[in-house]
Amino acid sequence: MRPRTWVLVLAAVFALLQLANVTGRDTPDTKNYLSYALSLRGEGKHAAAAATIDYACSGKASIARRNQNVDVIRFHRADPTARVMAACRAREWRAVGARLAAGQTGGHTVPYMPERFMRIFEVRPGYPVFLLPYITVFGVTWGLWAASVVVTVLGGVLAFLILRTVRTPTPLCLTGQALFYVLPCGATAMRPMTEGLLLTLTLAAVWGCALALDGRVRAGTLLVCGALAALFAVKHSQALFLGLCLAGAGAAIGVRRWRAGASYGRGLVAVTAAGCCGVLATLLLAKVLHYPSESESLQDLLTGHFSRPDRTRPWSDFFHLQLNFWVEWLRRQLWEPFFVAALAAGAWGALRRRRAFGCFLLAAAFTGILTQAGHPDINIWGNRLIVLAWLLPVVGVPLLLEPVMRGRVVVPVQDRVKQAHSLR
Repeated sequence: MRPRTWVLVLAAVFALLQLANVTGRDTPDTKNYLSYALSLRGEGKHAAAAATIDYACSGKASIARRNQNVDVIRFHRADPTARVMAACRAREWRAVGARLAAGQTGGHTVPYMPERFMRIFEVRPGYPVFLLPYITVFGVTWGLWAASVVVTVLGGVLAFLILRTVRTPTPLCLTGQALFYVLPCGATAMRPMTEGLLLTLTLAAVWGCALALDGRVRAGTLLVCGALAALFAVKHSQALFLGLCLAGAGAAIGVRRWRAGASYGRGLVAVTAAGCCGVLATLLLAKVLHYPSESESLQDLLTGHFSRPDRTRPWSDFFHLQLNFWVEWLRRQLWEPFFVAALAAGAWGALRRRRAFGCFLLAAAFTGILTQAGHPDINIWGNRLIVLAWLLPVVGVPLLLEPVMRGRVVVPVQDRVKQAHSLR
């Protein structure tokens, strides 16, 4: 079969497997993004609250039922779905109803949390806009599922295209696509949150870097700029981090080439300039649009989403927490070192033969470390904040395996030539 056929087969198999979990993937953030999307569709606060609460509570009820079915003590008891659903709805409506009655009705999101916290989600219209056509056509439950499948499938396809652009053998390009689906980045992208779009748009920027370094400077630069612009709408901190990391990687490569007396290359200059422009544009637009500042994000972290008084020394507390977090994070990684080993393998593969491209890939993956450093909370589900770092093994491991694959392709050809000579 042609490569494009295999790409479609992998995407279709992945999509079919996701039917096993249509509900139960949501997190507390999902309600904020979903209510935002429903507001863009014209729903009022009460209708948006009803739809989002029903979706979130049905997910909790589904998980409760599945957990009870495999509980060695309670598996024979009555189905808990109705009880869990009713309790969840009552709890959610108590919080939302009180805030609506108190006059917290501004913005696009339903007030599930204090107004200062909801302001953080008000400045992230990208994901709700992406959800809008899906929930309009398929409804809330299937619309969120379909949107997650589309964005995750697209991420795998982009991994394939990146490896194809750097002239990796087709089986390894397909390996990169499959790795995106089976590693934690695939499971995280399927959650109805911004992480799926962040992963896909970051991969789009990496593809732009590969195109620019390959001589297709105009197309590559436009793709990087477009990805940064879209990231600003989805989560502007990621646009800032990615622009900063790409600019830093480009500068490091430029210094190395300058010392070696080599040409910088138009592609390298263009991507570096795009990263610098992305940083400046993000900072300027965030200032002009009065986005929440880094100090506000810091208080959100340290006060449990503004449920406690503001810290008087937030930066001192933040750096103290930062040190504690990374010590504990490293301890857990050494206990189960798969993630660290995957990062090392990906970095080795990326930098081994394609150093310039590898530096940009490393830079894109490093945005996951920066995102986690900005929110050093060890209790956040599944290390989802650091998930962008998984892009390094997704693309780097196939590059690491490339010499093995090329050897398997070349050796049989040489054997056939020798056999032909012996027959003569």
